[in-house]
Amino acid sequence: MTTIARPARRTVSRRQRPLWMLAPGGVLLLVVIVLPLCVALLVSTLDLDAYTLRQWTDAPNIGWRNYVEAWRETALPHAIWITVGYAVLVTVAAVPFGLAAALATQQRFAGRALVRSAFLVPYVLPAFVVGTVWRTVLQPAGPVNHLLGEQYLWLNGPRSYWTLVVVQLWTSWPLLYLLALSGLSGIADDVHEAAALDGAGWWAKLRHIVLPHLRGVLALGMVIEFLHTLNSFTLPYVLFGVPAPHDVEVLPVLTYVESFQNFKFGLSAAMAVLSLVLVAIPLSVYLRAVRLNRNED
Repeated sequence: MTTIARPARRTVSRRQRPLWMLAPGGVLLLVVIVLPLCVALLVSTLDLDAYTLRQWTDAPNIGWRNYVEAWRETALPHAIWITVGYAVLVTVAAVPFGLAAALATQQRFAGRALVRSAFLVPYVLPAFVVGTVWRTVLQPAGPVNHLLGEQYLWLNGPRSYWTLVVVQLWTSWPLLYLLALSGLSGIADDVHEAAALDGAGWWAKLRHIVLPHLRGVLALGMVIEFLHTLNSFTLPYVLFGVPAPHDVEVLPVLTYVESFQNFKFGLSAAMAVLSLVLVAIPLSVYLRAVRLNRNED
């Protein structure tokens, strides 16, 4: 009587195998994100400055005093107001610009590839280059004032806030353009043909076909745009310098000043943690909205 040999028992079941495959990504997430975040939380509770930096592990632990000092004795509330305000303005204004550019380049025409490439120029340029060019153009003796025939101060005073909004909008709207263009490519031609046969005009197509189809894409683009603008450091830093004018003292630049000019590393770490909380609020709202939308479907 012959016996059938049983196959060797596998040490890892098929149900467990995907978890093992995620292990490298988990380790990378731990090293790149979780560990630095824990260090930042620790530093934010220390009285860490230029004198205690060399032996930072022995710096006095002062608990929440850095957070209290950041809120009461620095320009943090003003910086949060300025940062959130201009981020909202840029995000809202970028939607019609991006949508209009996507609709204008959706249909085929001679030179469409060139126009599409030209629309991406503000987005692909490094922020350092954008800030340098606009800083040169908006100087008191620059081309803008020469064309207007007046000596306006665009980089200082009340106009500096709107300068920041315009420049950030100029470099940010192509992101909404790309996302809207990808969403428009997902609308079948049969839908447009059926709408045309029903006698739907341009506004009716935009309202009842295009915008409902792009709702999720535009919502994602607005969240990304808002977070990108909220964390923008290079453009305000190059455009206005340090110390920045009071009207454009955004949160990333203020954190940089407290850390690398005033050498208050514990205080700047507390500001960075608060900015992380500020970023997490719209992100959590978006993720919750997506989850509710999936449950409804």
